[in-house]
Amino acid sequence: CRGFLRRNALVLLTVSGVVAGVALGAAVRGAQLGPAQVAYLAFPGELLLRMLRMVILPLVVCSLVSGAASLDTRSLGRLGGIALAYFLGTTLLASGLAVALGFIVRPGAGASALNTPALGLPGALPAGKETVDSFLDLVRNLFPANLVAAAFRTYATDYKMVLRNTTSGNVTLEKIPFGTEIEGMNILGLVLFALVLGVALKKLGPEGEDLIRFFNSFNEATMVLVSWIMWYVPIGIMFLVGSKIVEMEDIVLLVTSLGKYIFASILGHFIHGGIILPLIYFAATRQNPYRFLLGLITPLATAFATCSSSATLPSMIKCIEENNGVDKRISRFILPIGATVNMDGAAIFQCMAAVFIAQLNNVDLNPGQIFTILVTATASSVGAAGVPAGGVLTIAIILEAIGLPTNDLSLILAVDWIVDRTTTVVNVEGDALGAGILNYLNEKDKKEREQELKEVTVEAVANSKSEVETSPLVTHKNPVSNTSSTADPESKESVL
Repeated sequence: CRGFLRRNALVLLTVSGVVAGVALGAAVRGAQLGPAQVAYLAFPGELLLRMLRMVILPLVVCSLVSGAASLDTRSLGRLGGIALAYFLGTTLLASGLAVALGFIVRPGAGASALNTPALGLPGALPAGKETVDSFLDLVRNLFPANLVAAAFRTYATDYKMVLRNTTSGNVTLEKIPFGTEIEGMNILGLVLFALVLGVALKKLGPEGEDLIRFFNSFNEATMVLVSWIMWYVPIGIMFLVGSKIVEMEDIVLLVTSLGKYIFASILGHFIHGGIILPLIYFAATRQNPYRFLLGLITPLATAFATCSSSATLPSMIKCIEENNGVDKRISRFILPIGATVNMDGAAIFQCMAAVFIAQLNNVDLNPGQIFTILVTATASSVGAAGVPAGGVLTIAIILEAIGLPTNDLSLILAVDWIVDRTTTVVNVEGDALGAGILNYLNEKDKKEREQELKEVTVEAVANSKSEVETSPLVTHKNPVSNTSSTADPESKESVL
């Protein structure tokens, strides 16, 4: 028992922190705390988020540079292709599942009488953005103009209205796009730069080894910091969960009004995360996926509490290497990319929200609109920020693409804090299982190559022996040497 507790102390403490947070929130709700007191209650959890975000930048850059530099170009291209196919395939499956569940459960049917002010919903809605500009911003962020600024700023398109005088004398308003910088780390740009830099250092050969060793050492030092932060995770999680429960004004009214939407979203996350992703892992590796996930309870609980894929990345890398034995080169190469571009849970959440709002407005979606939802959700989930409520902004893109009003997003924002927890868990679970699949394929490929080398060596040895044994010189020489006392001199001379 002592050994079990020592090995699983962090997991037990993390799960206890979630349970204690729920109990704390339920106990404190009756005290009628003000906004300032709720902020004080959430302070220990805020410290956890700040510490996790502090190590994201060095972890992402250093792990990707060292990972890309440690893999040869052929393996890098092969693993990258498999990872891209896995990410796109699972995200498309998630989007299709969400749309199918939306038509089966029909969460928006009969909910058109929802009274928005009575629910105490937030009034500020995300500003509408053109679909084309959203995808152009995604490409622009892949190539940041300033690497230092990319550590804390992201490019985004904004609009200004300009009066135009037409030739007929009428005055019209024209929406003109212009570029701005908003708060938030541009992880896409940093990921691409780190990958290219790692490949460039590999190409340099001996000249790039010193810099590669620097990034490797920086990466290992960051992981030591992560191991220290992990022991604070249970305390931070307890206060994060407790403060979120206290913040909600009327949970019962909210759940009864939007219960079908919450149920459909969480059901989609459960089916995708509990059945589909484990089946994909089992089909690829023939290993038990639930045993693999058992070693990741701490990062999954961190994802549930923080609602941030990026903040979960440090603990995920640490646990998947130590508990599941995934190769460092694979985990530190794939997981930072997955935390940025692989958003299965977000795709389910966004597609379900689009179907819900369509049903709320009594709009029957045609096949063209359904296809648009699938493609737009898959593509926009790549650019979704790995932060709490990051997916809500991309729902506006989907609604604009299929011509639905965005004013109903306030309903989604109201329950986002509930659904976003299971969303983040599915996001990071997909990344982890993808890393496990890639690690298995890499190990299998390595064993096959070693086996081929052994077979080549054995064949070479066998041929050399057969040549020695069938050589006429040796076959005649051995009997000569053995019967040197009895052979006559003429036969010896003939052999020579």
